[in-house]
Parts: sequence; structure tokens; C-alpha cells
Amino acid sequence: MNKIIRNIRTNILNLTYKAKSSHIGSCLSIVEILAVLYTRILKKNDRFILSKGHAALALYCTLFEKKLISSKILNSFGSNKTILMNHVSHKVNGVEFSTGSLGHGLPVAVGKALKFKMNKEKNKVFALLSDGEMNEGTTWESLLFASHHKLDNLTIIIDYNKIQSMDFVHNVINIEPLKTKLLSFGCNVYEINGHNILAISRSLTRKNKNKPKIIIANTIKGKGISFMENNNLWHYKNPDIKELNTGLNEIKNRYA
Repeated sequence: MNKIIRNIRTNILNLTYKAKSSHIGSCLSIVEILAVLYTRILKKNDRFILSKGHAALALYCTLFEKKLISSKILNSFGSNKTILMNHVSHKVNGVEFSTGSLGHGLPVAVGKALKFKMNKEKNKVFALLSDGEMNEGTTWESLLFASHHKLDNLTIIIDYNKIQSMDFVHNVINIEPLKTKLLSFGCNVYEINGHNILAISRSLTRKNKNKPKIIIANTIKGKGISFMENNNLWHYKNPDIKELNTGLNEIKNRYA
């Protein structure tokens, strides 16, 4: 697992540098979550939606590790006519739904979960949200709907890195007490370290009955590269050559 995590982080950094793209901090905070989902959890007919579509590169790099996209396609990121858009695109093999405008992924995930439950299909649906999406009305409407219909085939993961586009979450709109609010909506809620492989695996495999499952994954924006961690500049900034080499060395040493 360490090798996969190292590879994903290395590719995120290299491709962000090459493409001069944004959102590296948002990509780095979800690497362990994606690695566990794609190596231990998702089965053939399950569905995964990355609602925080601006972290597209993290998903593309994970799909590459799973051999769902080729090296040629992955390295086209940032090039003209690439299918790897900066916000996740369904044109890419393994991507369920195009996202980017926050608050849209969960409503689609809820619809898919309802369809599977009505048809008595065993498929499960997983949606990964940003904490900034907790400002969206569609998120809370979807939670009400999912709870009302007892969608226990739905798992929602919140990437709670505490920073959104312009500032810390508590300075933009304070969403605390988040766990209490989610429990009041009739969901099973678990709070974990979103970089701990065992904690992620255990929370995703917990049995669930008659309620949607929500995992509050406490993460660090920019995880794995010290000068990017908890620094909101890296929501938009891309590394120069010195920062690239420093970051690559840190990843190599941390995830040896």
C-alpha cells in the first residue's frame, strides 16, 4: 500500500508541475482514501463518485495504478486535446460522473443508491465530498432524502481537511458540530484519521443497516509535502522546479 500511495503522490506532484495546474493540496489530502477504496473496497458493480471534482488528478493517478488508464493517457494531463480535464470527466475510463461544480456529486450518488435498492441489487455507492461542500444546500437535501429512503447501500466520505478555496472552513461558514448535525439527519456517522489505512478500511467495511453511512475523514490539505501541508496557497499554486525536487524527495523518504 505504501508503494501505491507513494506512486500516486509522486505522479500528482510531477503532473501538477508539468501542467502548471491547481488543486494539488486538495489532491494530496485524499490519496489514502482513494488507495483503500480502489485496492480493498470497490467491487465490480459498485459505483464511486468524486464529488470534489477539482481533485481530479488524484483520481486519475489512482486509476493509472489500477491499470484503468494508460501511462500515455495519464501523461497527457495538461496537454491540448487531453481527455483528462482539470475537473474530473466521465470521458475517462473508470470515472462514473463528471463533477466540478460542488454539491452535484452526492445527489447523483443518492439517485444511484435508490435505484439499486429499489431493484434489490447489491451494488454499493460511494461518494467523496469536500468539507466546503457542506456549505451547499443540495448536500443537506440529499442527506435528508438518503435517510428517508434508508439508503444503507450509500457511503459518504467527507474529506475534512479544514480548508476550502479561500480560507479555513471555520472562517467561511462554521460547519461544527459536524458529527452531531449528521447524526441528527438519521445517518450512521464515524470520525477517523483520513490518512490511516486501517481506520479507513475498518470504517468502509462496517456493516450498515437502514441508514446511510457517513465517514468524517480528518485529513491534512497538502499531506505528504511539508511546505504544502495546511497551507491554502496550494489550493491554486503550482510548484517551481526547486519545490518539485524538494517535494519528490520528501515523498520518497516518507513513503519508502
